Amino acid sequence: MKTARSMAGVWIDHSRAVIATLTDRGEKTMQILSHVDRQPRRIDGQVSRTVEPVAIDDKAMRSYHAHLNKYYDKVIAAFPRAGSVLIFGPGMAKQELAARIGKKRFSGRVVGVETTDKMTERQITARVRRHFAA
Repeated sequence: MKTARSMAGVWIDHSRAVIATLTDRGEKTMQILSHVDRQPRRIDGQVSRTVEPVAIDDKAMRSYHAHLNKYYDKVIAAFPRAGSVLIFGPGMAKQELAARIGKKRFSGRVVGVETTDKMTERQITARVRRHFAA
């Protein structure tokens, strides 16, 4: 039995990821929510308006990063057979996901990491189709 050639595009930020998977048999889009709270603030909950350094609660930061890593692992699990992956999005999550993929020994699959604005699912799928058609 012949397996379908698969390519994936991932639009990602810290709150959600939209994965568009393209195969010879068609395309599929899915969304994964992170359910992560915003990045932890300073210990007293106040943002410093001075130049002096303010300590950040290490426990809260470790918890935040552990939650993001679980989120990234769920995203990676959504395209297990993709031979090529394009990652794009507005913030730092795209680089963090690419680094996480590298730690999972799939780094050769990442064909690009690009900065884009917020997009609809239709725009994401069209972007992935255009990228892999070229």
